[in-house]
Amino acid sequence: MSREPDIRILAPAGAAKTIRRELSRRRFLSFAAAAGTTAALAACASPGASTTTRASGAPLEDRLSIYTWGDYDAPDVLDAFTADLGPKVSLSAFNSNEEMVAKLVGARGTSGYDLVVPTGTFVAQMAEHGLLTKLNRDLIPNIEYLDPAFLGRSWDPDNEYSICKAWGTTGFVYDVTLIDRELKDWNDFIDAARNEASGKTSVLDDPAELTGLYFWANGIPWNTTDERDLDAAEKFLVEELAPHISAFDPYPGGGAIPQATQMLMQSYNGDARLGILESPDPDRWKFVLGSPATELWMDNWAIPAGAPHPEAAHAFINYVLEPQNALDELDYIGYHTGAKDAEQAAADAGLPMLDLVFFTPEQLATMHTGELTEAQERIVQIWNKMKAAAGA
Repeated sequence: MSREPDIRILAPAGAAKTIRRELSRRRFLSFAAAAGTTAALAACASPGASTTTRASGAPLEDRLSIYTWGDYDAPDVLDAFTADLGPKVSLSAFNSNEEMVAKLVGARGTSGYDLVVPTGTFVAQMAEHGLLTKLNRDLIPNIEYLDPAFLGRSWDPDNEYSICKAWGTTGFVYDVTLIDRELKDWNDFIDAARNEASGKTSVLDDPAELTGLYFWANGIPWNTTDERDLDAAEKFLVEELAPHISAFDPYPGGGAIPQATQMLMQSYNGDARLGILESPDPDRWKFVLGSPATELWMDNWAIPAGAPHPEAAHAFINYVLEPQNALDELDYIGYHTGAKDAEQAAADAGLPMLDLVFFTPEQLATMHTGELTEAQERIVQIWNKMKAAAGA
């Protein structure tokens, strides 16, 4: 795992010192199966067996199906795409990369999705195992509007399979009217969850962020494969923290924050921003960037193998990269879309709460990118055990 400052984290892959551990096909598919589908096992004999159709610039199809994270696209941009270019957009949501991978593996090219949104660390393995289709970059000229820092990442150095959708980080939100002390870091989060916020605390429904919560709080490298670290994380999360958790909520900004149903919530920065802006009492909530360490993730547009509408998929990627559309997306989802000069454009447009979108060099230096390692299956198991222990 790279533990280097923001300049390296956000630099093109050629300048980064990220080591990507290779996973065997068996191990990659096993963690997909562990995420909740037995259909993944049936796909082991023939990964990527489906017919892949690559877009050529033919007329657009009339539909576009996107499998993405919840509430992750500006409705106005989706409507404008249909009005301007024709294809009608439908959305389906997943809660974790593991869930998304499991569904694609099980479908073997028949999922019906035209676009998926994997986090960067999953892209290389998805491509290697035939789950993604190569992009026709000639159909995406608006890639010129992306900041070069968000191109050529280690998981896809030539952007053959993926293009940045958005990037962000993880922290937590708490109710300052009910928690009368300042919470500053992950250890404070854990302490409050086990005390005054017990039974009113939610965590993200994602394996990496749950084990990360323990590792970040205790100064353990996020991508550790040490069995002692994994054992300690499992014991703490399952036996000590789970009894205090009331929900595994990937999107508290969509309900829990504006409805004030929880006191303390692990949250992605953009979702926290959305929830606070929609709250009838925004001053009630405070977002804290996870420290002393947290993650830096990048989600990506990618076209799954067997996509039935590849022309529309390419047209949509190109459409959302247009500067105004990228700015509208940033405003709605609360995440940096990777566009050039995005911070200045957002400030000029008077967008609110930009401190939850753009971060200082000092903050960026605490954020670290994840990796798929040989511990992935164990991490998924810990996630499942913690949810069971919490009664989820």
